[in-house]
Amino acid sequence: MPDYDVVIIGAGIAGASLAAEIAPHCRVLIAEAEDRPGYHSTGRSAAFWAESYGGPQVQPLTTASGPWLHSPPPGYGERSFLGPRGSLTLARRDELALLDAFEAEFAGSGVRMERRDRAALEAMLPGLAADIVAGTYEPDCQDIDVGGLHQAYLAVARRAGAAIALRAPLVGAVHASGSWTLTLGEQQVTAAKLVDAAGAWADPVAERAGVRPLGVRPYRRTVIQLRTAPAACADLPLTLGVRGDYYFKPEAGRLWLSPHDETPEEPGDTAPDELDMALAIDRFGQVMDWRIEAVEHRWAGQRSFAPDRLPLIGFAADNPCFFWFAGQGGFGIQTAPAAAKLAAAILLGITPDAMLRAVDAQLYNPARLG
Repeated sequence: MPDYDVVIIGAGIAGASLAAEIAPHCRVLIAEAEDRPGYHSTGRSAAFWAESYGGPQVQPLTTASGPWLHSPPPGYGERSFLGPRGSLTLARRDELALLDAFEAEFAGSGVRMERRDRAALEAMLPGLAADIVAGTYEPDCQDIDVGGLHQAYLAVARRAGAAIALRAPLVGAVHASGSWTLTLGEQQVTAAKLVDAAGAWADPVAERAGVRPLGVRPYRRTVIQLRTAPAACADLPLTLGVRGDYYFKPEAGRLWLSPHDETPEEPGDTAPDELDMALAIDRFGQVMDWRIEAVEHRWAGQRSFAPDRLPLIGFAADNPCFFWFAGQGGFGIQTAPAAAKLAAAILLGITPDAMLRAVDAQLYNPARLG
């Protein structure tokens, strides 16, 4: 008998959430290359839940996750992981057609969107640049307690019997006679199934396991923390450009700002680029007439996407014992509850949770990539 029924590579939000779902049903090991879980993308999130973020084909996972995040089941701390925020997507006069198209993408989806004119925008964003004429407000956008959510998933997984190995990168994987022999750092274990929840390293993990990579590519995303005058008040909405060229939100009296950059990189411990930080500040200056008093902090994370920018949730076409749980881009945290329940249902062959009734699993099946 193998040492484990399932070994999950990666202890970020993907690996942690899936482990919490399946550990009550089978023997699970989470193998993490770093010395602590969530070091990379999970620990560097901008921390919001927005139904439109990721596009209309990701939205069903986000929407399904909302009630769970607001009122998680017993064992997750008996508190909400969400807090009120609201979001605004802004447009200049020559961008109104883009704003129309943005709203049309979600028509009939149940996502609440409200068109706001210039006067309404000024009330929400004092100091707004004069050429911003309209915006789309999403009242249901929320902040996410990312750290709390991640730690809760890990705690639930541990209590259900899951083991976690740190400083245990996948060095080698051999599949024979229906079982995996895995070299994880300096230790060797066997497993019936191998789950690739390795984020930016998803394709390298597949290659080490002898599975065809699917083109999962990591992209750098930069965020800077600003001290501004006026100070960012707590009820400022998450604010995005309709072209996807910036977003900003308040955080403890400061402003988190990103140029929404997507620079392709090799998997690694990425760092912010000076040009991207300058772009962010320049774009902010074109939207808001606020003085930037200091750049207090800066960081970057890698968002990983499949070629069609949809997540990968399902077994590999070339190995029925290798399971993809990757390509979750910048929306992996806001979709975590639904994505983990979907992955658990497919991986274990159990009845999908009722929260997935509006989710089309075939959208995320790795087989779509050939």
